[in-house]
Amino acid sequence: MRILAIDFETADVTRDSACAVGAVLVENGRVVESFHRLIRPPQSYVLFTAIHGIRWEDVADQPRFNEIWPDLAPLVAAADLFAAHNAGFDRSVMFGCCAAYGIKAPTQRWLCTVKLSRTLWNIFPTKLPNVCDHFGIPLDHHDALSDASACAEIARRAVIGGNVLECGILGDRRLVAA
Repeated sequence: MRILAIDFETADVTRDSACAVGAVLVENGRVVESFHRLIRPPQSYVLFTAIHGIRWEDVADQPRFNEIWPDLAPLVAAADLFAAHNAGFDRSVMFGCCAAYGIKAPTQRWLCTVKLSRTLWNIFPTKLPNVCDHFGIPLDHHDALSDASACAEIARRAVIGGNVLECGILGDRRLVAA
């Protein structure tokens, strides 16, 4: 099974405002590829700098989502399953960005490592730093690649532990930017 752990950082509350993406592909229990890009959001400001440290000056000259898509698409296509911590959010950003640029959204199912952590290991609270502390996983929280790497490690631990991942799968509801 190939799992693509993915994390988006956003410029604001709109779901097409990705300003960074990190992705880590896990195959047969080991990391085989990783991807990180800053992204220029559609609007010319970044409201959430205090959360992730990304400023407009950092992304003003970066490619837009549709321009990084050719580099991200092979990883997306290689995945049997996506994983994200609070996957509903990252799924909505993926779908929002795809919709904004006329890109066909991926159809793979999404594994939520929040749900997985609560159900399999009874971890509470389940914010990403809490789960990483529980397992001793290194984390630079709100760095998209670090968050995706941590999520990949959580999913990897579930798989190599022989756990059934269904308990963390999101429903098929598609969330797109309004």
